[in-house]
Amino acid sequence: MEVVSPGFRRAFHSIDDSNRTSTPLAEGAVRHKGKKMKIHEYQAKEILRKYGVVTPRGIPCFSVEEAVKAADELGGSIWVVKAQIHAGGRGKGGGVKLARSKEEVSKIAGEILGMQLITHQTGPEGQKVRRLMIEEGADIKKEYYVAALTDRATQKVAMMASSEGGMDIEEVAHNTPEKIIKVFVDPATGLTDAQGLELAKGIGVPEGSLDKAVDTFKKLYTCYMETDASLAEINPLILEGNGNIKALDAKFNFDPNALFRHPDIVAYRDLDEEDAAEIEASKFDLAYISLDGNIGCLVNGAGLAMATMDTIKLFGAEPANFLDVGGGATTEKVTEAFKIMLKNPAVKGILVNIFGGIMKCDTIANGVVTAAREVKLAVPLVVRMKGTNEDLGKKILADSGLPIISADTMAEAAQKIVSAVA
Repeated sequence: MEVVSPGFRRAFHSIDDSNRTSTPLAEGAVRHKGKKMKIHEYQAKEILRKYGVVTPRGIPCFSVEEAVKAADELGGSIWVVKAQIHAGGRGKGGGVKLARSKEEVSKIAGEILGMQLITHQTGPEGQKVRRLMIEEGADIKKEYYVAALTDRATQKVAMMASSEGGMDIEEVAHNTPEKIIKVFVDPATGLTDAQGLELAKGIGVPEGSLDKAVDTFKKLYTCYMETDASLAEINPLILEGNGNIKALDAKFNFDPNALFRHPDIVAYRDLDEEDAAEIEASKFDLAYISLDGNIGCLVNGAGLAMATMDTIKLFGAEPANFLDVGGGATTEKVTEAFKIMLKNPAVKGILVNIFGGIMKCDTIANGVVTAAREVKLAVPLVVRMKGTNEDLGKKILADSGLPIISADTMAEAAQKIVSAVA
């Protein structure tokens, strides 16, 4: 659970060859802009191990044959077959199963690979499973939860822990908030032993394992800071029968603005797990995120985009996307933005809301006219623009001969597009 404003949670919630290797940012044409980057569980554990956090041994696989070979390599008599998708709740959806023989590994891997896994985070359409991880079994005595994330209110890092591991932390927060322990870490100081001990004792770690728990918390914090993560979560963190502390599952989100510092992390990117429209948008440096409504939004500036979406909701409709064309939009970018929005069959109308500061209104107007003609726009289009070259922009729209609906205020624009698609 990330400490973000509820209005931003959906819009800012999280490249390969042969569906398995990712292309580094420096080499690929696709940039990851606006939305947090997510990675798979096995990749998260690779990162944790680099920082000394203990995890079960596991091997990623892309076929049934690789899964059986992985079980052979791991040895033992019990294995866990785990679907690898960018969503939680995999176990409840049938994507995590125990195998007690190589034959079971083969059977389960064949069932999970290629399945459309539906969880509370995928939506009803689910997500196709293309990767697995085969992991050694663990002697689980107790499950805990721990995460590091940014708390904007205190401008510190919140370290959260709970005795209720293995559950959705949102459910714990709602039903038993007293079971969530928090400490706020000053980045200039780092997580102290005292804070680590407060967390460990607060979630009921036994006396003999306190030092190991504190050590794990401190390593997780260091990992969070040094990788520029926006969320580093271990759920569950387990206590084994021998007293060891181990990360049984892990989830990371990364700040897209810091990815230029981490080509090794960008190499983990899996386009199969991302929205096709968002991938296409990133090629043109557009910050685009698909939503569930029917009104496409094209705006310059993230703050104005969020305000535009809120205004649409205020008048009883739902936005179909977040789309920020930025301050340097060209006619080409605006045209591509229209194409991307209209690939969504749910879009019944488009609202363009532009503040002309660095971005000039006439540039946007030319882009809108070109785009409307090129895509043979067949849905209502409302345009509201204010600022630099506003009058020239409005004249370009008026002289285009296209059925473009003009508006002077944001409220008027939202009302007109909501009415047009009703």
